[in-house]
Amino acid sequence: MTPWDPSDQSGTEPPGPPAPEDGGALGDGARPHAVAQVVDWSAAAQIAARLAPAGPPVSRDELTDLVGGLRDAAARAVGHVLDVTRMAPSAGGTTLGDVYVVDRARWAQANTEIMASLTQDVATGLELPGGRVTRAAALAGAAEVGAVLAVLASRVLGQFDPYSASGSTGPGRLVLVAPNVLHVERALDLVPGDFRLWVCLHEQTHALQFATAPWLAEHLRTGARELLGELSASSHRLSEARLREKLRTVGGAVLRAVRGEDGFVDGLLGPDEKRRLEDVTAVMALLEGHADVAMDAVGPRTVRTVRTIRRKFEARRDGGGRFDTVLRRVLGMDAKIAQYRDGAAFVRAVERQVGRDGFNAVWAGSENLPTAREIADARAWVRRVHG
Repeated sequence: MTPWDPSDQSGTEPPGPPAPEDGGALGDGARPHAVAQVVDWSAAAQIAARLAPAGPPVSRDELTDLVGGLRDAAARAVGHVLDVTRMAPSAGGTTLGDVYVVDRARWAQANTEIMASLTQDVATGLELPGGRVTRAAALAGAAEVGAVLAVLASRVLGQFDPYSASGSTGPGRLVLVAPNVLHVERALDLVPGDFRLWVCLHEQTHALQFATAPWLAEHLRTGARELLGELSASSHRLSEARLREKLRTVGGAVLRAVRGEDGFVDGLLGPDEKRRLEDVTAVMALLEGHADVAMDAVGPRTVRTVRTIRRKFEARRDGGGRFDTVLRRVLGMDAKIAQYRDGAAFVRAVERQVGRDGFNAVWAGSENLPTAREIADARAWVRRVHG
């Protein structure tokens, strides 16, 4: 048995990010200008890579099987997701972009690229009376983001990035974190082929969401940038001492914002902005909950052990010792888990009232997205959208 080594993936690691471009799309590898970095993103990626554990030991044969199995599962998941959701890509759209099988360090790097792009327009607003964000503050943010990403990198199974434009088969890329998939299937004693397909069903549902609603990616990007812009604008209302305090933890603030959490707005955003953040969070709950429903809807004819996987996976989400419980709260993972469950409950409640095709009206336009109140009251969404 040998330690995890990304070089053993036979070229499955995604290529390096494209050359920086001014005003690049979210997730396309663009980097903010050095004069106004709210976080030193390059340092954050290096810190995360250094701190993230390598993953479970594997033999070369096991690694080859794992990588091939994940790629196969990603391809097979597409047809099943189309069947169970009854959704269809928009004209000229595709449901399968490039698939990358990565290690933990590469996943962390990809996420620093996404956050760097999100904060390009925000950094210049975070100014102190004596000048812009200091190098020390940018490095402090890098340390905080890097440490958090290092922990998350050992927990995330997969991620769909709808903003990457470098794919050869269409926009968006599916990233599967191989050591984490292997760790979970070993720890929970799951059937590897079933679990890998189950994970890919969730992520390919996300791919289909953005292919069916091509306006969705820009809608989310605009909402995220506006919220981060409010964080920037609000800095001018703070005293110098208070602003310096915020800058010391700006890395965590940005990270929580990107993850759709609301802890970073305390003392910064007013009631209107908080309500806007709640609505962005509601959309994230919709997307995650819908993907959770789809991955279970395939049934045992497709994933023979699907009920066992769900039971063990939910127990894992809720379990852990005291340290793990505290860690989940610090990282905002409890809020993320609640997001999955609230969104899934909304989807199931809507489908009970108007069926799956009636639910799919949610992808017709941004005006049909549920609000935070409607996520908790599916009948209110049905009344508004279906009359």
